[in-house]
Amino acid sequence: MFRNWASDPEVTKYLTWPAHANVDVTRVVLKDWTAAYGNQDYYQWAIVLKENGEAPIGGISVVALNDDLSIIQIGYCLGRPWWHRGIMSEALKAVIDFFFSDVGANRIEARHDPRNPYSGRVMQNCGMKYEGKMRSADRNNQGICDVCWYAILKSDR
Repeated sequence: MFRNWASDPEVTKYLTWPAHANVDVTRVVLKDWTAAYGNQDYYQWAIVLKENGEAPIGGISVVALNDDLSIIQIGYCLGRPWWHRGIMSEALKAVIDFFFSDVGANRIEARHDPRNPYSGRVMQNCGMKYEGKMRSADRNNQGICDVCWYAILKSDR
């Protein structure tokens, strides 16, 4: 994780958490994630290439959950060597399928900084619909920023 994506400031440029300064930061994060796996509504996955199935190259997770409305918000990141290869679209499609079929979600949403249009393209590739841009409504490693929202409903499928 540290080597493949978490330490890269280009990967984390538009994310809400900073690049890990050293492997100890990554170890703490992994320890926290592992401890949270006991929660029934905790979802954090590593993305691993089918070819070698060894080192994770990115991650995808639930970043917000609204049980009352059955809404799940997804976040993701991928190491730079694997950008623009369709890997994240494949991972997001699988997660969307899982939440609609196994968890019973009604709405799955995701957001991105408009300065990172490739993230929006991943969402579009997965059938998510653009719902609009909110000005100065989010914060990431670039500071306060606009945010573009995408969503897909179970009824869209």
